[in-house]
Formats: sequence, structure tokens, C-alpha cells
Amino acid sequence: MAQAPVTVSRRQVIEAVVASTIGTTIEWYDFFLYGTAAALVFPRLFFPQADAFTGQILAFSTFTVGFLARPLGGVVFGYMGDRIGRKSALVSTLLLMGFSTLFIGFLPTYDEIGLAAPVLLTALRFLQGLGVGGEWGGAVLLALEYGHKGRRGFYASWPQAGVPLGLLASTGVMAIYQGALDADQFLAWGWRVPFYLSGILIAVGLLIRIRIMETPLFAALQKENKVAEAPVRETLRHHWREILLIAGTRVAENAVFYLFTASAIAYGRDVLHVESGVLLLAVNVAAAVEFFTIPLFGLLSDRWSRRGAYMAGCWSLILFALPFYYLMNTRETGWIVVAVVVGLGGVHALLYSVQAALIPELFSTRLRCTGASIGYQLAVPLAGGLAPLIAAVLIREFPGQYWPLAAYIVLISAISLFCVQRLAETSRKELH
Repeated sequence: MAQAPVTVSRRQVIEAVVASTIGTTIEWYDFFLYGTAAALVFPRLFFPQADAFTGQILAFSTFTVGFLARPLGGVVFGYMGDRIGRKSALVSTLLLMGFSTLFIGFLPTYDEIGLAAPVLLTALRFLQGLGVGGEWGGAVLLALEYGHKGRRGFYASWPQAGVPLGLLASTGVMAIYQGALDADQFLAWGWRVPFYLSGILIAVGLLIRIRIMETPLFAALQKENKVAEAPVRETLRHHWREILLIAGTRVAENAVFYLFTASAIAYGRDVLHVESGVLLLAVNVAAAVEFFTIPLFGLLSDRWSRRGAYMAGCWSLILFALPFYYLMNTRETGWIVVAVVVGLGGVHALLYSVQAALIPELFSTRLRCTGASIGYQLAVPLAGGLAPLIAAVLIREFPGQYWPLAAYIVLISAISLFCVQRLAETSRKELH
């Protein structure tokens, strides 16, 4: 017998959306803070024996470890979300991510404890990856499963909007301390303060998430005793095609986010010799813009279609790849800001917003957290995890040329375009 439709009040929807958005902001503040530090300070503090290029590669390699852990986090917390509940998974990921980030702020450097320093740094990054790997599925579902059919894309996009807020907060705090302190003070202790702030954010996020009730759709499953017994096994057995296509669909979006942020900071500073403050300004302005454009594109996907909007985003990436690096290479502050704002606040926002509803809607309620989390996170190691490394190698192998970087974006955009064309349209689907 089909599950009956669930009715919730507008206030409940708004509370769920706000809770998931604030929690996501906190989680991604932690995750992105590491990326900014990997570009600015980790090469010198944790890999001082290496030359500048090797140190950057090693720092970004520890950055990549977080991406390798994310699929595992998706499996673990996706299982928890489908067996115990979305709320329990979200509280667990918040605690794991928060404490991992806080401990990074207390880590001794290579000069103090030698090789143990980068080893501990890598281990904490792995725990960060587990936490953020489980965060997305629960946060998006908290908003999606409270939302009405006609506005699900809009509601589900708000947790995605928490990502640029987290980026804005992390780069903003880092920029404040870098600007207020001289270089020696910043390297000695200034970079640690943003990590310490994570402790305060843990308390805030935990207070907000504990107050929210379980999503009505999952609560109805629990009441009817229809919760999946083995959600991971069942998902892989019956939805392996969707999972692979979701991963391919995400490749472009996930990679270009880090190409337009952490990698762009390193490229601008080391290759173009632009001041870090200019690059952080560009990323911050773009993140602020993206906070507003993500919900707008979510609304667009409700009015138009999920697949149509996503394909438009892939084509936009293909067309903007070369202009992005051309604008960056002007070395002019204004054009650099324009490049990052259009790339992040425009093209990336379109892709990132739409997938918040597109991916979970492909699965039934009893397998939604597992299926969406695994599919979403499966692309991460090969996309966002490798993007800064691939960009660094291309810069090294093709000095003074930026067309290989643009060609890389075109290639991954074509892969995502191919995959999304083969997914089902879900915007009119009944979730219950």
C-alpha cells in the first residue's frame, strides 16, 4: 500500500530549512578552512623540507585525503540516516567535523615534532572527510522531505547555499588575521585562531539541530515499520546505474568549485604573483553572490526542469573555461573578481543548486539517504580531490600557458553533460 501524503506547516518547513542551512554552513566552514590553510600556510609549516612546488603538492595531497574519506562517510552516515534517522546522522557529522577541525588548531608543526606533524594533520583531514561525507545527504533531505512538491528544488537548495556561507566565513576569517598580523605572527599563531573558532560553532550548530524533529516522511516509515534493514546492500543492488550516473554528473561541479577557489588562490599567488588579499577578496565576493544565486537557481529548477537546468550549467562551464583563465591572467583586481564571481556565483551555483533536488529525488524514502549520499560522494575523490593536484601539474608542465587548465574543465564538463542526460527527470515526482 502506498504511503499517504504527509502534511506539514509552513513554520515547520522554514525551521527545517534554516536548521539544515546553518548546520551546513558550520560544517563547510571547517572543511574549507583546511583548503585555505593548505594554500597559504601548510606547505611552510608541515612540509618545510620540500621546495615550494613539492610543498604545495604535499599540502594539497593532505587536502585530497579528505575527499578520499567522503565516500566512506557517505556510506556510514547514509546507512545511519536510513536506519536511525536523518537527525541522528546530522548531529553525528557535526560533532565529528567540529572536533577534527578544532584539534588541527592545536597541532604542533614539523619543526616541533617532525614527521608526526603531517601524519597527524592527514589523519584529522581524513576525519573531516568522513564528517562532511555524511553531512550532505542528511542536510539536504532535512529540507527536501519537509518541502512541497512544487518548491522542493527551492527548499533543498538552501542547505547548498550554506556552502558558500561556510566558504565566505572561512576565507574571511583567514583574511582578517592575515591582514591584521605580520607574516611571522600569522605563521606562528594567527592561522590557528580560525580553527579554534570551530569549538564555538560546534555548540551553536548542536543546539540548533537537536531542536529539529525527524523529517515527516522518515517518521512515517518508522511508524509503519518499513525502514530498510540493509540500505547499503539494497541500494547497490537495485540502483547501481543511478549511483554511477550521479557520480559522473557531479564530476564537473565538484572539480570546478576547487579550481575556482583553493586552486585559483594558489595559481594567482604562485604563477601570476597576485597578492593573496586580492584572491581572497575575489573568492569572498563570489561566495557572497553564490549565497543568493543558489536559491534562485533552485527555484528555476522547479519552474523549468532539473535536467534542463543542469545541462545548461554544463554548457556554461564549457563556454566559460577559457575566459576564466584569460581574466585571471590580466592580473587586474577587477577582472579577477569578475572571473571568480561568474565562475562560482554563476555557473557553479547553477549546477550545485539543481543537484540538491535532482539526486535525492531519484530514490525512495527508505533508501534516499544512502543512495543520495553514496552517489553524491562517489565522484569526490576523482573530481574535487584531484582537481587542485591536476591543476598544479598542468601549470608545472605547461609554464606560462593556461589553455590546458581550460581544456581540463571542458573535458570534465562534457562527462557530466553525458551523464545527466541519462538521468530521469524528477521535478514532478511524488516523494511519498
